[in-house]
Amino acid sequence: MTTFDKREEGFEKRFALDEEQKFKAEARRNKLLGLWAAEQLGMSGDAATAYAREVVSADFEEAGHAAVVRKIATDLGAKGIAVTEPQIRAKMDELMAQAAAQVKAGA
Repeated sequence: MTTFDKREEGFEKRFALDEEQKFKAEARRNKLLGLWAAEQLGMSGDAATAYAREVVSADFEEAGHAAVVRKIATDLGAKGIAVTEPQIRAKMDELMAQAAAQVKAGA
């Protein structure tokens, strides 16, 4: 194996690790977002945890995060809680930093 091959293999492994951490961070962010939304909806305990799982699952319905934003906006709106999609996306960005730190720390 040449030095070039070893470098290429190293880059491929790093890319795979980065993608795995990105996936985990996004899933963690969605869970945190679900817990935040559950709190807004007056849920706690097992109900909040179950709702957070629904939010995580919503991310797999379509590409991008539109399904997550739509689910939370719809659920909050149904309870008369005024929150806009830009506000939800801002909360997602805030929680992404927290989730990425947690994943990096191995939590």
